[in-house]
Amino acid sequence: MPRDAQRHDVELLESSFPAILRDFGAVSWDFSGTTPLPRGWSPPLAPGCYQLLLYQAGRCQPSNCRRCPGAYRALRGLRSFMSANTFGNAGFSVLLPGARLEGRCGPTNARVRCHLGLKIPPGCELVVGGEPQCWAEGHCLLVDDSFLNTVAHNGSPEDGPRVVFIVDLWHPNVAGAERQALDFVFAPDP
Repeated sequence: MPRDAQRHDVELLESSFPAILRDFGAVSWDFSGTTPLPRGWSPPLAPGCYQLLLYQAGRCQPSNCRRCPGAYRALRGLRSFMSANTFGNAGFSVLLPGARLEGRCGPTNARVRCHLGLKIPPGCELVVGGEPQCWAEGHCLLVDDSFLNTVAHNGSPEDGPRVVFIVDLWHPNVAGAERQALDFVFAPDP
């Protein structure tokens, strides 16, 4: 059943691509760094790396969800979204040309990180556990980010940013009882 739920979630996200891309258009900005950070956007993880999260560490971000109704509607329809513990996030990830996030590992192997490609210019790369991965616009890429991973945008400024919608899903090998226990142990702070 978990694998069927994951298949359902991928199909739902891919069919929601136009609405999620529209939502990104409504909340995006010039990303030049010359203007103040707009409402809802997180400070850069590294130079040129921005996020607008609808769920952060298992907590819904209501103002961002209201601003992105298509993305929020898709999240509400997912069966394996990890939305009730601190390992669960969902939102837009922007990587500007020349930006790089080097050698990172996710916090747990209980999740699979789903990347729905929204804008994928040439020169973008993701390497997970030493294996190159490929994004495609309108399609989901599932990765276990507990393995060492690097993301880079080696394209030119004219190419524009790489944009993906990231959703943390339960790993299909984590059983229902284990999910309940993890949700309890790693519940977000009140």
